[in-house]
Amino acid sequence: MMKNLVLKNRSYRRFYQDVEVDRQTLRDLVDLARLSASAANRQPLRYMLSCTKEKNALIFPTLAWAAYLTDWKGPSVGECPSAYIVVLADTEVSTNFNWDAGICSQSILLGAVEKGLGGCIIASVNKPSLKQTLNIPDQYEIVFVLALGKPKEKVVIEPVPSNGDIKYWRDADETHHVPKRSLEDLIIG
Repeated sequence: MMKNLVLKNRSYRRFYQDVEVDRQTLRDLVDLARLSASAANRQPLRYMLSCTKEKNALIFPTLAWAAYLTDWKGPSVGECPSAYIVVLADTEVSTNFNWDAGICSQSILLGAVEKGLGGCIIASVNKPSLKQTLNIPDQYEIVFVLALGKPKEKVVIEPVPSNGDIKYWRDADETHHVPKRSLEDLIIG
C-alpha cells in the first residue's frame, strides 16, 4: 500500500484547475506535516495556505516550472494548481530546518495522493517578490512552495537509459517521463 502511494506521488505540474481544493483539505495535509518527525523536535516550519483564485494568482507568477523542459513555461490557463502551501521556516525557532522541510513536504504530498490529489515541490521561487506580495514577516524564510490540485497529466517512471541521462522529458502525447536509477545502482554494500 505504501509503495503504491509513493509510485503515485510524482511531481505533477499540470492540474484540473477547476477542481477546487478547500482550506480544510489543506489543513488536514499540514496536520500530517505537524505529526511528522522534526530535527531535535524544534518544529520550525510554518505554512501559509492558499486555495482562492485571488491568492493563487498572486503566488503563481513567482514560480518557475520544470527546468529540464526548456520550451515549456509552466501550466496554461485551466491547468494551474488549485491550491498552494507556502512552506516557511521560523528562523527565531531554528535556522536548521532543511531536514524538516523534506520530511514534512513528503508527508503532505503522500497525504495529497491519498486524497486523489497530486502536487509538486517548487524550490525555484522568486522569494523576495513572494515575501512582499504575501506580506510575510521577516522572521519567516520561504523554503519552497507546494503546488497542489487534481493531476491532469500522466507521469511514468522508466529506467535511466544507457547514456545515464536522468533528465525528465515529455513525449508528443504530453506524457511526462521520469528516468529512475535501478535499485542495484543505489545499494553499494
